[in-house]
Amino acid sequence: MVSMKDISIACGVSVATVSKALNNHKDIGAETKEHIRQVAKEMGYFPNSAAKALKTNRTYNIGVLFAEDDYSGLTHDYFSFVLDSLKRTVEKAGYDITFINDCKSRAGRMTYLEHCRYRGFDGIAIVCTDFYTPEVLELVRSNIPTVTIDHLFNNVCAIMSDNVKGMQDLLTYVYQKGHRRIAYIHGADSAVTQSRLSSFYRTAAQLELEVPEEYISVAAYRDTKKTYEETVRLLNLENRPTCILYPDDFAAFGGINAIKEMGLRIPQDISVVGYDGIRIARHIEPTLTTLNQNTKELGQKAGEKLINLIEHPKTTLIEQLIVEGYVYEGNSVADINP
Repeated sequence: MVSMKDISIACGVSVATVSKALNNHKDIGAETKEHIRQVAKEMGYFPNSAAKALKTNRTYNIGVLFAEDDYSGLTHDYFSFVLDSLKRTVEKAGYDITFINDCKSRAGRMTYLEHCRYRGFDGIAIVCTDFYTPEVLELVRSNIPTVTIDHLFNNVCAIMSDNVKGMQDLLTYVYQKGHRRIAYIHGADSAVTQSRLSSFYRTAAQLELEVPEEYISVAAYRDTKKTYEETVRLLNLENRPTCILYPDDFAAFGGINAIKEMGLRIPQDISVVGYDGIRIARHIEPTLTTLNQNTKELGQKAGEKLINLIEHPKTTLIEQLIVEGYVYEGNSVADINP
């Protein structure tokens, strides 16, 4: 491995001068600095990350906790775009990301916090997990700078998609299309689900919209089998809904399959609505009406906030940042106004 001493011999200068040139100090001439950098590049010099960590007390590595229950991994449409935006943001600031190990089956495995300390992460982004497990709670209570996405703790920064306004906008849009019999298959219990479901009921009350109990049911996010079954049940009701809201766009595909198998047309016979705004939903026929979440801004704000917590801990506020989405109208909701 090429060292600074090797470069100093090749350039005929001191090791201190080489160090200043490579670290862009202002007390050496531009011509000397450029010459040293060019020689270092030609010799294949790379700074030692361990030495840099000792000098700056940072590893320039951020841990990402992403452990979703359905094992869809990075193929998960919504989270993959959030993570891509987060990755791009921290890389611009000179940081790398490493996923926090989740090998639960391995004997003697480290906890999340132990793994983070073992890797020396400068900060942590909790993107997707069961936020209520003891291991996660231990992690957020530690002194490692942390941001969460779509979950709120009192002591850490949170980047939240505006699920309350998102559901309000979505239900209002369907209502304005003339629908009064609106069913909602919501996701499994979580902070996100609670926000959306509360907003659904509150908006319905504001619109003086009656929602029968049989119009509300639950299916896990991305669970197309369950949404298929619940759609069949809803369509077999004597007074069936004219529109069905689904937990997310992917889960809506299960409902769409059920509707087509029953010989019904979308939106002429039944309207459907998703949530998230995944790209594939814009390439089906009819295009899916949905709430488009701003995944780029979610990931970007999470990355920027985490870097500020790491580099400016005394002046960075612990706060909740809200990111709004918008209704993508699509063609899956019929206008049934008289």
